[in-house]
Amino acid sequence: MPVTSFIRLLTLAAIWGGSFLFMRIAANPLGPAALIEARVGFAAITLLVISFFVKRSLKLGSNARHFFILGFFNSALPFLLFAYSAQVLNASSLSILNSTAPIWAAIIAAVWTKTTLSKSVSLGLFLGIVGVCVLVGWDAVNIGENATLPIVAAILASVSYGIATNYAKHAPTVEAFDNAHGSMWASVIIVLPLLPFFPLREAPTQDILTSVVLLGVVCTGLAYLLYFRLISDLGPSSALSVTFLIPVFGIFWGHIFLDEEIGLNTIIGSILVIAGTMFVTGFIQRLTFWQRAPYHEQN
Repeated sequence: MPVTSFIRLLTLAAIWGGSFLFMRIAANPLGPAALIEARVGFAAITLLVISFFVKRSLKLGSNARHFFILGFFNSALPFLLFAYSAQVLNASSLSILNSTAPIWAAIIAAVWTKTTLSKSVSLGLFLGIVGVCVLVGWDAVNIGENATLPIVAAILASVSYGIATNYAKHAPTVEAFDNAHGSMWASVIIVLPLLPFFPLREAPTQDILTSVVLLGVVCTGLAYLLYFRLISDLGPSSALSVTFLIPVFGIFWGHIFLDEEIGLNTIIGSILVIAGTMFVTGFIQRLTFWQRAPYHEQN
């Protein structure tokens, strides 16, 4: 992997890990609906400004249905569920649960295509589920009954990403930038009707406003551009390795800025979930092949 691509990968992981920090800060005072409407709104405006500079028009009419499906499952629904969970769960737990998305994608794909899971994928699913149980079980004990619904919501958010991943494989062929831009505007429309039912709980402070702007502009709008650049440079499979790094940064930011405790359950749960995701995505197999390649070449 080129050094520049590796730096982009680390930067993206740091940005997406930070998204859970910003949601944790803003979710309680703003409520899930207002927070996510602001998030997708700032992201959509950011991508609109960029589209003007790169002279790229968005064909909303011909791809409207596609953008709304993608916007619902890949942005609006999971963002809302994570924002709801962020009112109770810490940034560490949220980032670890988020990293299970490829695991759910594999399960959905197996059901969708009616295929049998391979041994490595099955092992990955087992490790991932055990990791989630370690994390979830400890949080449920520490937080109490109030943790149950937020934990379920965070898991459902990851399932939603898994649905979006499988939908994208069968969706109309649309440029990556247009997918991001169009789905963000669709998300703005989807979340908007919820605002009257979930009003602001308190006037936003400077810290909250800063968190919301960074969440929308940097963690959503600009992060998409970085991700698509990685896909272009490395391919989708290698770019997916960012999934393994997000919990590391989510835990780190939560500890540094919110004084969240890094318990043994967090470390064990993270290792199991990340290992499971690596098996499910085939990253372990590709890494093993890459390490063995020089030996075969010499012989």
